Amino acid sequence: MSLVRRALPEDAGEVLRLRQVMIDALPGGDASTGWHAEALPSLRERLGESDGDFAAFVVDHPDRPGALAALVVGTVDYRIGKAGNPHGLAGYVFSVATDPGARRRGYARACMDELLAWFRERGAGQVMLTASPEAEPLYSDLGFEHKPDPTMILKL
Repeated sequence: MSLVRRALPEDAGEVLRLRQVMIDALPGGDASTGWHAEALPSLRERLGESDGDFAAFVVDHPDRPGALAALVVGTVDYRIGKAGNPHGLAGYVFSVATDPGARRRGYARACMDELLAWFRERGAGQVMLTASPEAEPLYSDLGFEHKPDPTMILKL
C-alpha cells in the first residue's frame, strides 16, 4: 500500500502549512501567514475536485496524527501545441514541501511519482517546475533537465 494519497478538502490547513514551509525556505520568501485564512476556502474547493486540472498529493506524518509529512501540488494547463507537445497540455509543479521533522525519508519523491503519473494520465506532454538547489538532485534523478528560460513575471 502506498504512503501517498490525494489530498482532501480537510487537508487544506495542513497543505497551506507545508506550502508556507516551502515559501519560507525560498530566497526572499515572505514569512507572512495572514493570507492563509483568505486562501483556505478556495483551496478546500479545489481539493474537492477530483477530475479538474489541479491535484495535490500528500503523505501523512508518521509521528503526528492529523499532520502532513510531505506535499506536492501541480496543475495541467493548455498551451498551443508545439514540436514535442503537439496537444499543448503542460504540467506545472508549483509546491513541493516536506515537514522539517520528516525529511530524508523519500516522501517528496513518492509524492512526485504520483503527481507525474497524474500528469501522464491527463496527457501532459511536458512538466515544468522551478527547483531549489537542495531539491535539484531529486528532480534531475526524475529526468528533469535545465532549460535556458528568460522567464519574467508581472504581479497584478
